[in-house]
Amino acid sequence: MSERHQWSVVLDGSNVAYEEQTAGGKPKIENLHLAIAALRRQYDQVIVIVDAALRHHIDRPRELEKLIREQAVRQAPADTPADYFVLQTADQLNAEVVSNDTFRQYHRHWPWIEHRRIPYMIIDGRFIIYRPAQVESRQEQRRSAAGR
Repeated sequence: MSERHQWSVVLDGSNVAYEEQTAGGKPKIENLHLAIAALRRQYDQVIVIVDAALRHHIDRPRELEKLIREQAVRQAPADTPADYFVLQTADQLNAEVVSNDTFRQYHRHWPWIEHRRIPYMIIDGRFIIYRPAQVESRQEQRRSAAGR
């Protein structure tokens, strides 16, 4: 049984869509469905943010557009990296970020990234988050803060 967390999580939706691709190399909408379902079982609020260009590349664009219209998925403005909105939203909500992107170029602005980013894998149709890395990183963050 998975533990339910009383907080928000921000999902890097474009990163997840590209994790497993179709035979033709297109990002998959099913990846988003798997991630959203798994995270909703563990978090009170799941915020999904994607790049505007994803709708032009994903395997089922109409389905993505429907999720955007329903506000189940938020789309970053055109010509604007979704990474900024993923991280800014997580910062404002003190939320964790689910992504395999390390966001290295943003560490100076948001130094908490390494402590609140949760990597994941999709295996046999299951969305699996790597909680030990995030937990260990948070514990190290607390130890560092206590030592100051």
